[in-house]
Amino acid sequence: MYPRIWLITGTSSGFGSELVKEVISRGDKVIATARNVERISHMKDIGAATLQLDVTASQEVLNRKAEEAISIYGKIDIVVNNAGYTQFGIFEENSHDQWFTQFNTNVFGALNTTRAFLPHMRSNKAGVVVFIGSMVAWDGLPALGAYCASKAAIHYAAESLSKEVEPIGIKTLLVEPGAFRTELLNQAPSSRSISKLEDYRTISEAVAKNFDDFNGNQPGDTVKGVQRIVDVVKGENEASGKPWPALLPLGSDAVSTIRNKCEQTLRDLEVWEAFAKSTDI
Repeated sequence: MYPRIWLITGTSSGFGSELVKEVISRGDKVIATARNVERISHMKDIGAATLQLDVTASQEVLNRKAEEAISIYGKIDIVVNNAGYTQFGIFEENSHDQWFTQFNTNVFGALNTTRAFLPHMRSNKAGVVVFIGSMVAWDGLPALGAYCASKAAIHYAAESLSKEVEPIGIKTLLVEPGAFRTELLNQAPSSRSISKLEDYRTISEAVAKNFDDFNGNQPGDTVKGVQRIVDVVKGENEASGKPWPALLPLGSDAVSTIRNKCEQTLRDLEVWEAFAKSTDI
């Protein structure tokens, strides 16, 4: 089968960096992108093309970047929206600007990048758009509200997009990993945002300590995680012959979190079903 062309955002570390290596090892071609292209210049040594791309740029700029990317190999088959970061902080203390910045990268960045490539995919009546979400879309965590909400927004945006583009030959893949040993938590401890308000201090200190202790001890193997993503996109190995997944949890913790949330939701529906239905005309 002919090599497919991948464009991956946020490839300077973590899932993005490992995806570049895995995709190339499978015989496909990659355009690796980052805000600072110098940080990924070494990827040329393994055969990747590199492109400066800031997902928070305007739609006009992203549209031009899409044209530039397409011109490298003549097409783009798969877009992976991986760029993102984690915003810590108590809801009451996080500012509008902090929430906006979190959504501007994690949500609008992914949506605008996707929008820039959709005309190309529509013209080909083919393509795959991958969104790297998170298990926290299913179960919000204290002192992490902006991040959890951004991943929940991506979850439902991807779900809606899938129903719009599937009839014209474009697939979407929503990946919701658990905790993997990436650089996502490699922030200064001060960035965990201990609350200045006494009422929230205990919980914010506990969250900060939990994440600091957890960093480097996450159960997920990043290499295995990206292998599973590529397996699904290419229909290879254990994904061969399986139906395309509505969402792809990665990691035993992600499976457990999603299952527990679904079971709790069903229990709540059982208790409140008659009450809820009583509002019908």
